[in-house]
Amino acid sequence: MTKFNYNDYLSSLNIDVMRFGLDAMKALLSEFGNPQDDYPTILVAGTNGKGSTAAMVASIMKQSGRRVGLYTSPHLVDVRERIVINGAKIPGRTLNRIVLEIKNHVTGHITYFEVLTAAAFIYFQRAHVDVAVMEVGLGGRLDATNVCRPLVSVITNIGLEHTAYLGRTLTTVAGEKAGIVKPSGICITAATQQKAVQALASVCRQKKAVLYRLGTDFKMVRRKDGLADYLGIKKRLNGLAIPLRGGHQLSNAALALAVFEIIEENGFMTDSEAIYAGLKKTRWEARMEILCDRPLFLLDGAHNPSGVRALHSALVKDFSWRRLILIFAALADKDYCAMLKKIAPLAAITVLPSLRTRRAVSPREMARVMKGLGYRTVVCESVDQAILKAMKMADDKDIICALGSFYLAGEIKQVFHQMHSCGKQHGDSVIR
Repeated sequence: MTKFNYNDYLSSLNIDVMRFGLDAMKALLSEFGNPQDDYPTILVAGTNGKGSTAAMVASIMKQSGRRVGLYTSPHLVDVRERIVINGAKIPGRTLNRIVLEIKNHVTGHITYFEVLTAAAFIYFQRAHVDVAVMEVGLGGRLDATNVCRPLVSVITNIGLEHTAYLGRTLTTVAGEKAGIVKPSGICITAATQQKAVQALASVCRQKKAVLYRLGTDFKMVRRKDGLADYLGIKKRLNGLAIPLRGGHQLSNAALALAVFEIIEENGFMTDSEAIYAGLKKTRWEARMEILCDRPLFLLDGAHNPSGVRALHSALVKDFSWRRLILIFAALADKDYCAMLKKIAPLAAITVLPSLRTRRAVSPREMARVMKGLGYRTVVCESVDQAILKAMKMADDKDIICALGSFYLAGEIKQVFHQMHSCGKQHGDSVIR
């Protein structure tokens, strides 16, 4: 008899298959006694920034002495990265056992994401977490995570993404994401576009839910010394250190702190010391992550136009360089032309590697597009070759920035430090 292996089973489900609807998830979780109802949750949706926001909330929760589950997607190297308690990945044997139980309860079709979401809910229950922070996969209303009743629903921001599934206007996308707002619940958002905010406000009125907005009800202000001040719904916190780089992380941090203001009413009292320390200790891979500082090598998961705009802003405001060298790869269902038009003008050259997924755009196709736009490119057969090519071209005054897809980020994380040992790694921020 073949021994069960969760990786083999998950691979058989095809990570690219999506299903919208909650009936299958509800039926499956009912077989396990509805574990998602046994602990409080915080649900985080949005076009960008939801992973960073969730990581900040979880870090503060951990610092306050609580046992906190964190569920995020996608993973970079190991699927166990998606299901974490207090910073520790779910043990492989535990995930294997839970996924096998799920498989044995499945009677019809189930998706990769549904299995992992169910596994997270089950694991967090059995591990007796005090709270779980759940990142929505896609959209909100029909996403597999949306079977819990959160203390607060966070919608980081709203952009046009996955339009084939979520709709082709900001209003319809906002309506889908607002599906995580519960009747008489609480929603906080950093969305700014008028149509998106109007859609969120309309849903909250219909559900008699309270809506708090960044910039209206609370805000974060960057100081000249690099720290930040939070002017909250009721509280004020001065001199906060936010280790995640980029001005967009101020918004994410503000959302995280607003969460703690709100959940105090549910008994989750968190002292200021835990907030300061938890925020400062937040780590989140592939978000303007410095892999190396000679030359400076930045890895970022920006994979849609709004994410690239945030990265572009951070590069221009926070860094300087002699030459910027890009490593770029993207999936075919992403608006890679819009991403390149925004970021490529900053670069001296763009290195285009092949990825190991069939979903990726051919680097030769991207090179053709970029040549038409007047940009210099180099095509590489693999991510390893792209790293070698970029490092060979760069000197200590240059910056290499890799972006465009979490698939690219994952492949780089797998090989980078086996290939290179350069300067400081993984810790020190280098702002030039």
